Amino acid sequence: MTQAPTVIAAPKLYLLTNDDEFVLLYQKLEAALATGFIALLQIRRKKILSLPDCESHLYEEARQIVELAKMHNVPVVINDNIKLAAKLGVGVHLGQQDGDVVDAKHELQPNQIIGRTCHGKVDLVKEAKKEGASYAAMGAIFSSNTKPNANIISRQQLIDGCQQDIALCVIGGLTAENVSELVGLPITYVAVVGDIMDLPVHQVAARCHQWQQAFSKWKTPD
Repeated sequence: MTQAPTVIAAPKLYLLTNDDEFVLLYQKLEAALATGFIALLQIRRKKILSLPDCESHLYEEARQIVELAKMHNVPVVINDNIKLAAKLGVGVHLGQQDGDVVDAKHELQPNQIIGRTCHGKVDLVKEAKKEGASYAAMGAIFSSNTKPNANIISRQQLIDGCQQDIALCVIGGLTAENVSELVGLPITYVAVVGDIMDLPVHQVAARCHQWQQAFSKWKTPD
C-alpha cells in the first residue's frame, strides 16, 4: 500500500513596516492590506525611536496603522514595546533583549500574538515554546538591506527549529523568488520587509500577488 504524501501547508505572509515617511508608509500599507494576502503585520519604526518625542509620535503612528489593519481583519504586533501593545490592544514581537514573554502574557489580552526572536538557536525556540510564545522567529535566512550584518542560519538549524512544536517564522532577505528554497518546510510565517516595502506604492499590490503565487506552489519536495 502506497503511503500518502505528507501535505505541508503553505506559509502566511507576515509584513513588517520600514522607516519610510509616515504618509508614504501608510499608502504602501493600504495597498498591501487591500490584497487580502497579509496575515500578520508588525509595526517596527526604528528611526522614530531617535526623535525627542518618540513615544507620542510612535503611538500616533501605531494607532492609525492598527485602525487600518482592523479594517482588513489583519492582526498587528508591535516591535519590542509591551506597554504600547497593551495600550493599543494588539500583540508584540520581542527580541531576546527586549522584554520577557511571561511579562507580555501578563500585560496583553489572552488572544494577542506574542512573537520571539530566536536567531538560529534551537534552544531559544524551545524556550519560546516553554514560555508560551505564539511563534518563534528564526533567521537570517539570507542577507538583507535591513540587517546586512545579520548571521545567516543553516538549513539544518531551520529544520531543527521546525521540529519544536511551535509556529515558526522565518526572516531575513526573503523574496518571492528565493523563498522557493524553503519549500517543503512546515513554516507558519514568512516575514518580509524590503521585498515589498521598499517598492514604490504602485508596485506593492503586484508584489503581494507574486508572493501569493510563490506560496501556491508550496509542497513537499518529491
